[in-house]
Amino acid sequence: MKLYTFVSLIVFFNFSYWGQLNRLSEPKRLPIKINSSAEESAPILSSSGKELFFTRTFDQENQGGVNDQDIWTSIKNEKGEWSQCENVSDFNNELHNGLLSFSNDGKIAYLLNSYGGKTKQLKGIAYSTQDQNGNWKKPDPLELNLNDFESSSFGFSISADQKIIVISAKMKNSGSGLDLFLSEKSSGLWSKPERLTINTTKNEISPFLSENGDTLYFSSNGLEGLGNYDLFYSTRNGGSMNWNNPKNMGNVINSPDFDAYLFRKENQYFWSSNRGSKDADIYFAEEKPVPTLSVNVAKKDISKFNGSDGEIDLTIASGTAPYKFKWSNGGFVEDQFKLRKGLYEVEITDAAGQRLTKTIELVEPKPELRTYFRLPEVRFEFDSWNLSSTKDFDSLNLIADLLNKNPGVIIELISHTDSRGDEKSNMKLSENRAKAVYTYLVEKQGIDPRRMIPIGKGETEPVRYIDPSTNQYITLTETYIETFKNTDLNMFEQLHQQNRRLEGRIISFDFNPKTAPAAPKEYLLQPK
Repeated sequence: MKLYTFVSLIVFFNFSYWGQLNRLSEPKRLPIKINSSAEESAPILSSSGKELFFTRTFDQENQGGVNDQDIWTSIKNEKGEWSQCENVSDFNNELHNGLLSFSNDGKIAYLLNSYGGKTKQLKGIAYSTQDQNGNWKKPDPLELNLNDFESSSFGFSISADQKIIVISAKMKNSGSGLDLFLSEKSSGLWSKPERLTINTTKNEISPFLSENGDTLYFSSNGLEGLGNYDLFYSTRNGGSMNWNNPKNMGNVINSPDFDAYLFRKENQYFWSSNRGSKDADIYFAEEKPVPTLSVNVAKKDISKFNGSDGEIDLTIASGTAPYKFKWSNGGFVEDQFKLRKGLYEVEITDAAGQRLTKTIELVEPKPELRTYFRLPEVRFEFDSWNLSSTKDFDSLNLIADLLNKNPGVIIELISHTDSRGDEKSNMKLSENRAKAVYTYLVEKQGIDPRRMIPIGKGETEPVRYIDPSTNQYITLTETYIETFKNTDLNMFEQLHQQNRRLEGRIISFDFNPKTAPAAPKEYLLQPK
């Protein structure tokens, strides 16, 4: 396609999420009732969507002859078929004409300003309004400050609120090609157009603004694309002059040849392209129906009290892949494993921009009275009951969380040591470790002291352990562990660590803060 004196101003419609570009149907060339051996460009739908207007160049039936460009139109019938196009004589004359857009109510038509005669013609935009009988009045010029621009190859786009115009034009003595400029309306006057930063050293043409003015579409031969001219979009970043880096609209809209003059109404896309031909024709694509995002949820609750074997299994039932997952526990993959009791929320986003939130509750069985359960690991320093590491406090906070979620439970905090050292010292050590945990939960986490009883068992109750070589339970006595001292020092230390543990035992589900007696003061760890 060649660049002729042309103005493309469009009043825009609602534009939705960009994932829809991935769902466009295959591009179709409109029928010969519209496209001809001449050149068709700048398609515009009427506000009703039933009438298509476009510009035709190189047609001998144009009022100015074969080298003129006129406005033509075609009407869609009830079957969705386009009629044989006709020249719109109301707006055409012997100069270059272009019907560029209608206002949203269809009462204002925006046109190339070619109605003052050859000697009085002013470059820019003209507008015509309808009278009460539906007849169009003589067009009047829209007052824009275009004195700094050369007189050929103009393109325009106006926002739906009529407050922003984007202009494609060549500035005098600039040495660059066609650039995009922006003018804003304030107090009834249009500002001097300013050059946008998204321009290249080549040509940016056929601007198109979204309805709310936050997205700009245009064609360029200076950005990396599929061919000669490609269609791009840029989103506004803050003020009207700040625009993000342009992105290519993809290989449904664009081809290895010329693609420009995009127009969209609802789910319909029209644009001009000379793919596979000498002169440009009008092409059409529409959005495919979007499958509603939905998900099926399967869960496995925790098998025992204070366990961590819960699972959540998501299956996407419908939507547009790929999908993103954001879990309340920090996960980003579809399914979750090794979960504790609680509420888990996931936000799912698909490629079409649809979002779905699901909340899943995992429960655990109530423990039987007097049930023992292993508490999160607290690793005291050797022969010490000092709490020091971050991991220790994280573990203790989990115990506090367990008690807060089960407000009727009263537990024993039972500390065990390994068998190294004398029995009396180990008993005292384990008692102080249990009290250290108790003191932290009371003083730092605010747990009612009447809900816990610190107990030290020393080395008296070694743990039962499954021997991986025999798959049999073995009690980790000192005698058994000593057999590894000279053969497998790593196993020797691991087995001792198994005995150094913190356990809980539930002794009541009926804690009542109004009637429970005071906790003994000796439960609190005394300063050394």
